[in-house]
Amino acid sequence: MEGQSPENMKIPERPLFLCVLANTETAYIEGLSAAGKTAKLTDYTPSGDAEVLETGMVVDIPILPMTPPYDTPTPALITRVALDMTGVPHMLINAGLKILPAKTIPLKDIGGSPGKDIREPIAVPEAQGIFERGFSLGRDLREKYDLFVIGESIPAGTTTASAVLVALGYDGSVSSSAFTNPLELKKQVVNEALRSSCIEPGDLRSNPMEAIRLVGDPMMAAVVGITAGLGDVPVVLAGGTQMITIFGLIKHLGYKTDNITIVTTCYVMNDTSAHFARLAKELGAKTYATDPGFGQSRLQGLRQYEAGFVKEGVGAGGAIYLAQMYGIPMEKLRAEIELLSEKLSKYGDINRVK
Repeated sequence: MEGQSPENMKIPERPLFLCVLANTETAYIEGLSAAGKTAKLTDYTPSGDAEVLETGMVVDIPILPMTPPYDTPTPALITRVALDMTGVPHMLINAGLKILPAKTIPLKDIGGSPGKDIREPIAVPEAQGIFERGFSLGRDLREKYDLFVIGESIPAGTTTASAVLVALGYDGSVSSSAFTNPLELKKQVVNEALRSSCIEPGDLRSNPMEAIRLVGDPMMAAVVGITAGLGDVPVVLAGGTQMITIFGLIKHLGYKTDNITIVTTCYVMNDTSAHFARLAKELGAKTYATDPGFGQSRLQGLRQYEAGFVKEGVGAGGAIYLAQMYGIPMEKLRAEIELLSEKLSKYGDINRVK
């Protein structure tokens, strides 16, 4: 179901952008996530994204969030520029970080812990508690704002999303931040995860929280709780595979979904290795894909998005959607993204972590 074009939407009076940050040890599996130069260094990615989103630069995190090749920049940079140009405020939420960003970066901590490798019997022991604290946060915020855009940063999040989709009885073919989607490796990991938790495909459609607890990640529990707590207020779930999964979890928990639109980038929507559009149709989700036109960029790093690298993350598609709602020309948005990308890349590789 096609979501409403942002140009045809009324500019919200009190919007808020939320970004939920977490880690899962599933990201330690070599070859699974492209959100870090090595599997272990993905510990730093969400906090690095938080620092870039907040300041336009890394502060304490010793790793530049740039993906090889050609310094493909983190989507946090896209979100930073779009929020800066629109003036939309944001909130960063810690749902289970391994490493915290600089103390100067404001974080709303909802008391989660990093997720375990989903091949262990229980991946998110605190899933219900994270959900409940997220629900309380959503309930506290819903009278103060008239539109919520929710993004995420969690390396290996597409793999945990795949496992939850299969546990709910859906196709687990998901997108990837890598040029070559490691689907066979993901399927192997998902199969091992389901076996270790004694789950057959579709077993947990009537018990979605158990799907998160056994084979999900803490970001999911937080976003599902927050969105459920927001009630009738319009929500944009800003992302690809993970947000399709979250929509399915919310639906099968029995909460409202007609106020939700999933907004991603054209790079996810056009990913032929995944089944984003088919899953959205099966779930009855409204979707919209933004196109920043990075193929026209003067920077090779940004053109890599068009080639299939990175694609989405940190709510980038939803942030671009906001910029379009505010009438910001895509050429102007792209030019500002290029300037910040150059500034970040000139900062140099400060990798001090072995």
